[in-house]
Amino acid sequence: MRKTESRISMLKIALFAGSALALPQGVLAQEAPPQDEAAARPTAQPATEPAAGPAPEVGAEGDTPDVPAIIVTGFRQSLQAALNLKRQSISAVDAVVAEDIAKFPDQNIAESLQRIPGISIQKDGGEGRAITVRGLGSQFTRVRVNGLETITTSSDGASANRDRSFDFNVFASELFSSLVVHKTAEASLDEGSLGAVVDLNTGNPLAGKTGLTAVLNVQGSYNTLSKNVGPRIAGLLSWKNAAGTFGANFSAAYSHTDTLESGNNTVRWSQAYFNSVNGTPCFYSTPGATGGNPVSSGGSYRPSQACDAAALSFHPRIPRYGVIEHDRRRLGLTGSIQFEPSSHTKISVDALYSSFKEDRKEKWLEVLARSNERSFNVVNPTYDSNGNMVSGTYNNAYVRTESYLRQSQTKFYQVGATWDQDVTDKLRFTLLGGISQSDADIPVESTIAYDSRGANGFAFDYSNMKSPTLAYGFDVTNPANFQLAEIRDRPSYVTNKFKTVQLRTEWDVAKGFTVKLGGVWRRYNFGTQMWTRDTVACSGNGKPDLILGTTTCSSSTYGLPVTSGISDIVNLGNAGQGAGTTSQFLAANIASAADYTNLYGRTANEDFGSNRRVQETTSGGYLQFDIKGNILGLEYAGNAGMRYAHTDQRSTGYTAGVAGTVARTYDDWLPSFNVAFYPHHDVIVRGAIAKVITRPSLGNLNPGGSVDGFNYRITFGNPFLNPYRATNFDASVEWYFAPQALLSVAGFIKQIQSFPVAGTYVATLPQLGLDRSVLTPSSPAYINYDPAQEYVVSSQVNGTGATLKGIELALQLPFPFLPGLLSHTGFQGNATLIQSNADYTITGPAVSACTRNASGACTLAGVSAVYNQTLLNVSKKAWNATLYYDDGKFSIRGSVSYRGPFVDGTSATGNVFEGYASYTSVDAAVRYKVRPWLELSIDGNNLTDAYRYRFTDQTAQRNYENNHYGRTILFGARAKL
Repeated sequence: MRKTESRISMLKIALFAGSALALPQGVLAQEAPPQDEAAARPTAQPATEPAAGPAPEVGAEGDTPDVPAIIVTGFRQSLQAALNLKRQSISAVDAVVAEDIAKFPDQNIAESLQRIPGISIQKDGGEGRAITVRGLGSQFTRVRVNGLETITTSSDGASANRDRSFDFNVFASELFSSLVVHKTAEASLDEGSLGAVVDLNTGNPLAGKTGLTAVLNVQGSYNTLSKNVGPRIAGLLSWKNAAGTFGANFSAAYSHTDTLESGNNTVRWSQAYFNSVNGTPCFYSTPGATGGNPVSSGGSYRPSQACDAAALSFHPRIPRYGVIEHDRRRLGLTGSIQFEPSSHTKISVDALYSSFKEDRKEKWLEVLARSNERSFNVVNPTYDSNGNMVSGTYNNAYVRTESYLRQSQTKFYQVGATWDQDVTDKLRFTLLGGISQSDADIPVESTIAYDSRGANGFAFDYSNMKSPTLAYGFDVTNPANFQLAEIRDRPSYVTNKFKTVQLRTEWDVAKGFTVKLGGVWRRYNFGTQMWTRDTVACSGNGKPDLILGTTTCSSSTYGLPVTSGISDIVNLGNAGQGAGTTSQFLAANIASAADYTNLYGRTANEDFGSNRRVQETTSGGYLQFDIKGNILGLEYAGNAGMRYAHTDQRSTGYTAGVAGTVARTYDDWLPSFNVAFYPHHDVIVRGAIAKVITRPSLGNLNPGGSVDGFNYRITFGNPFLNPYRATNFDASVEWYFAPQALLSVAGFIKQIQSFPVAGTYVATLPQLGLDRSVLTPSSPAYINYDPAQEYVVSSQVNGTGATLKGIELALQLPFPFLPGLLSHTGFQGNATLIQSNADYTITGPAVSACTRNASGACTLAGVSAVYNQTLLNVSKKAWNATLYYDDGKFSIRGSVSYRGPFVDGTSATGNVFEGYASYTSVDAAVRYKVRPWLELSIDGNNLTDAYRYRFTDQTAQRNYENNHYGRTILFGARAKL
């Protein structure tokens, strides 16, 4: 017989979760029954040594087994299952299991994960999308689905995910039976994470009851801004034969939501020269306009107090209000077959399919100050203490209404198989293999722009950064005041593929001593392609119309006539706008305007600069020793091991339309050590040390860019970037002081040795995978071509490291000691505090309105400096808390999640860092069991309708955007047979 007590930590993830899904309500007791060997076998997850210390009987008070078991179901049952998983692991593990996921108002699994200590999420369109674990962003987290590493990508408000980040919004939370977060490394755990490894597990049919189990959950989803109701349906069918040797299940989840987002945006702030300020001319010559381009030109800057103050101040580049509609359809299917012909053999086959479609429609009314300030006449500007022009009036301004449509679809599929075999009662192995693919397609990404150039009377007031006032001095609903000036379409396609084969073996050498040995081969292929159909009606200098070929361009004719037949009237509604803001405007109807301009009939040109491919093959193995025993009466369990990883990368990019491929290899030896001590039956003290890596960002590996053969300079990606390498230190104390209760404190330090930064290096064209063909034929480098010629390359380079340290606090506390109904209440909460720092080289603001260039003319030149800041995407504080009541028939829960401010980029246009202000979300869930098999529910998401404020410049906190998404209410019923 196999030795189940030495290999069940990861197993019980599927076991507890599968039981919560597959067993009728009330079957599971707080005191977990002994698991049969069939149910205790692992699926795709690596086995991890259970805690050696004697866990008290769940449901018993202290060491008094004669106390009757307290039967718990519902939410409290899932909390206990998650604690059991955490308690039995040597390494730092946290989990959310079946009932917790399926019955909380989570739109996807990112929102389910945010209740785990140390995890924060970033939202897109009101839904969770990416996670941050212990302060490290999504690119530092590896995700496995049923034991297979994979990636899913979708798109957000800015762009498609073209990196290693995992987009959790692709999946509905109902598809998974458990979510498990590994916060410390083991040799037997897949490498590639500085933050965490996240396991997403689907059903486990052999853990369920004999016979047929069916679950159906039907809900309606209502958004208070869009006023629309959409369906949310999930179902499960599971069957196990009487002998317990064969089981199968199938689950499906579908939802359709149509939500609205509204607010304001600036697309950053910048410094620039204006044509005049309060009547004072800022240039020596009179501006002119040619070819329908109103941007003034000619002359040199004329310094003055008024013009200098305006030029050195920061003004919004594209001040605007708008509405965004998110029409999302999410379909997910899972299937699992398990066959266990004997107690020694188990075969599992798992499959998962997901489709996530979104139509994103944006409509904006804006002033296009970006690069057009030279024509603007500024009247009555006012400035604040942060150097911002917070109010004023623009005359001769560039007004635009912009309609945008992106139709995107992510398709994900995975098929995996696992063979678990006990060779003897001491030797066993698991063979795992599978494939997965994620396609993120954007066949339509279109913009239609209406312009009114040379407009007078645009007044803005950013005294309240979050709620500015934007008022236009003319009728922005009248088609006669606009011309159709620009059309764009940028279809793109991203594909991620994984192939994995893995063998894990375990040998129980002696009591309390197990040797684990394994190997893995994995191939990852990434590719992205983009095309453009962009054009303008008039390209300047009197050139003819490039859209229809019939318009004669001039300073007053720069586009096509606009009519009401190709337009919509947009009502801004409640966008948090300041009093006096123009709240109704004209914008293009994408379908009609696209037909009018023959947008989709235009030939798409491939954007080689945005296209790239990476093939990454990793192979390696691990050796790990698991031990347990006692020292001087102190029980302990631990593991120590070494993981070897060989990485073979081939990166392809384009320079001047010519493909270049660069190959490189590197090796990593990754030791790890975990230990758990049990000074008391309800106390665990853990410690861990490990070397870890995260491979470089895919975008930075691009061996493509531009080559200057006159000055021997190259702007380029860097396929030779080293991985992020770090040493992690972790320690924690956990006190399981009562049934369903936990108080824990964990500390962690991550010393990151390598951290890519912007910089320069020297290389030849052949070293970059390039040749003479990328050079301009008239350049000296082409005429006198020398393959040994060195170029100065501007790119990401391997820089110095960074440090991150923090503390996690968690408390899970039921209140059975309270009288009456209050005895069914409880609390679950956690907080994370993080300190981090890294050095970034950033071009900051200009400090002089007239820095002379080589020809002696005035320029606004930013000053480059090194700035010390937190790591990107790191919030110093984050917490969440849940209060609940659950008596088995009626339950109610309220949850508050808080994430502190953080910077997510180094910004641009003279701003120093950009990021998000703090964000608080309030959610709630109510359940009532009408019959043992029927439950009614109502859930609320973002009940306070919180705004998400994004800033540019860490010190000045200038408005980047401030949007809200409304409240989402879900109501429905759940039946289980």
